[in-house]
Amino acid sequence: MRDEHGPVEDVLAGVGPRLRRIRQARELTLGDVADSTSISVSTLSRLESGERKPTLELLLALSGLYDLPLDDLVGAPPVGDPRVYQRPVSRGGITVVPLTHFPGPQHALKMVIPSTRSVPHLCRHRGYEWLYVLSGELRLIVGSHDVVLTAGQAAEFDTTTLHWFGSTGESPVEILSLLGLQGQRIHLSSAIHAESQTATNDSSNDAP
Repeated sequence: MRDEHGPVEDVLAGVGPRLRRIRQARELTLGDVADSTSISVSTLSRLESGERKPTLELLLALSGLYDLPLDDLVGAPPVGDPRVYQRPVSRGGITVVPLTHFPGPQHALKMVIPSTRSVPHLCRHRGYEWLYVLSGELRLIVGSHDVVLTAGQAAEFDTTTLHWFGSTGESPVEILSLLGLQGQRIHLSSAIHAESQTATNDSSNDAP
């Protein structure tokens, strides 16, 4: 008798390998995921190898960690709506809007950077980054280069070189960014640093 599989069985069979790809794309180890979700390393390993069936409890924990809807996490068949619904993230006055939701090494972002983000905090990480200015003026520092890009101009650079970008201090700037996931984490961390620095300065100004 021929063994037939329906669409549900096909999706379930692909969950393990898909979870492994998502984790590896985020450069996380099984130990990293275990620490963040309280799911044991052995359970995660069996889940990714297909030896353990995915339960809703496990999938919800992983969905929260990877910031992916359950449909994307398990690779459910598309329902026909190609629009991207992502929540903007605001840190230190910077608004970041994800423009992609599929797991992978590259992410597209729209960023609105306030005029107050004008003090350079250089960083570096693996990969490349591409920037395009939609409006305003963007100050970009890459190594020894310190340039200003205006609307319609683009830049591409190796992110292993120390770099920073922000406002010239005159007005907000709106950009598109294409970068790796590690770069996304770096820039959000930089925004958090800017937020804490602003709070520190405000506290100092309020002090008697």
